[in-house]
Amino acid sequence: MTYGKKLRKVVKNVDCNKMYTLDDGVKLVVKNAKETARKFVESLEIAINLGIDPRQSDQAVRGMVQLPHGTGKSVRVAVFAKGDKADAALAAGADVVGADDLAEKIMGGFSAFDRVIATPDMMAVVGKLGKVLGPRGLMPNPKLGTVTPNVADAIKAAKAGSIEFRAEKGGIVHAGIGKVNFTEQQLIENARAFISAITKARPAGVKGTYINRVALSSSMGPGLKVDLSSLSESVS
Repeated sequence: MTYGKKLRKVVKNVDCNKMYTLDDGVKLVVKNAKETARKFVESLEIAINLGIDPRQSDQAVRGMVQLPHGTGKSVRVAVFAKGDKADAALAAGADVVGADDLAEKIMGGFSAFDRVIATPDMMAVVGKLGKVLGPRGLMPNPKLGTVTPNVADAIKAAKAGSIEFRAEKGGIVHAGIGKVNFTEQQLIENARAFISAITKARPAGVKGTYINRVALSSSMGPGLKVDLSSLSESVS
């Protein structure tokens, strides 16, 4: 069967008008991804439409969640630290560690990292990189645990699969929560952990329905709608 025929078959497998349970949705996304057999391992993607107004400062949704089975991706970590903290960062597996020298390197175009962690005393240096790190969503933030004196734990969490989430302008939170070659149960548990984190991050200023819609897909596969009643275990 050609790739085009496989893709058409996969699209037909998804009923756009049907609401799938979370478990059934994950299983179908995985099944479709495997049938399409792309040349790379796709991620399971989740998109959650929230009943928030991101323009209001009291309705911002942002946080960090540790997925029980990680993301399946290799995370490159850059750390701003000096002395013993720098040594601890290297021992914990940081990919690059530095201070003013690392800042100069980043200003010069270096971008081979996915997470930036800093000790509190280094924020004066990191603050100068706001225009570079900010647009990439990489500025260290104490609320996210990326500004911390305990850099070793932060690095280990990043490497183990902690991911940051942040509502976009349209009120949508989107994330990759594992690879389709994970077991279905692992992906379901990752999905529930992510949804639970979003639920707990509900801003006090939000009135009415908080989670409006949830959709699942693989990286390049068709999306399907999730029945919100099947999320009760995650949002309780």
